[in-house]
Amino acid sequence: MTKASNMIPRLAMINSFAGFGRCSTTVSLPVISAMGVQVCPVPTSVLSNHLAYPKHSFLDFTPHMDEYLKVWKELNFTFDGLYCGFLGNATQIQTVEEFLDTFAPDFFLLDPVMGDNGRTYSSVTSNHVDALRKLLRKATLITPNLTEACLLTGTPYHEGFYSEAELSALCEKLSCLCPGDVVLTGIPGEASVKNMIWQKGTYTTLETPLAGGSHHGTGDIFASILAADALLGRELVSSVKKAADFISICIAGSEEAGVPKKEGVLFEKYLHYLITP
Repeated sequence: MTKASNMIPRLAMINSFAGFGRCSTTVSLPVISAMGVQVCPVPTSVLSNHLAYPKHSFLDFTPHMDEYLKVWKELNFTFDGLYCGFLGNATQIQTVEEFLDTFAPDFFLLDPVMGDNGRTYSSVTSNHVDALRKLLRKATLITPNLTEACLLTGTPYHEGFYSEAELSALCEKLSCLCPGDVVLTGIPGEASVKNMIWQKGTYTTLETPLAGGSHHGTGDIFASILAADALLGRELVSSVKKAADFISICIAGSEEAGVPKKEGVLFEKYLHYLITP
């Protein structure tokens, strides 16, 4: 297969879709598009709203994903990269592996979404963790948070702040599982949020001043910016800084506007910061 059109890069995105509560596909698609990259979504599930609300409707798209991608293959569609977010079960993880074998994108960002604050999501089992750990071997870049990094490496999670030595050790363990780069995301500090970048045996820690509390969907925005920048040939450290700064602006604006944290961040108002000539 030939690669995608050279007009703009083309990114396939395998992720969930929640109609309300800015997260997953509903934030990733506009962010990546604003940055000048074409997005081609593959839904893993369709929800009326994300799971932090007291009720939701849920459609598991697993039975339809193979047929969906079979048509893409028959039509000889090509992709420069793949960005993969929430995967609901081991079958979907296998589908991602088949996508990589079939379409052979040059870049693969895996955000191993499994939990946060030391707690895993209800769908995550030990088999799920094992399957994701195997998928890491094919990734160009991974963006786990602390909870996910601990799950993937078998490291006990603890509350409170993590030392530089603990963080670098986590990154080194992840680098043994993933041949690509590692960004350990959303690390809480006393008055900041840290992101640690591990590339070829060295690490860089970037700190961003706290702009407010935790909002849904910011991890999706973060990974989306990194995926778009990678396809545009931009350097990882500057991309992480851009993503962290953009999220900080969105959080500050959302808190000033009184947006409920469940509704995510008011990113629409600030998309122009991501548009470059």
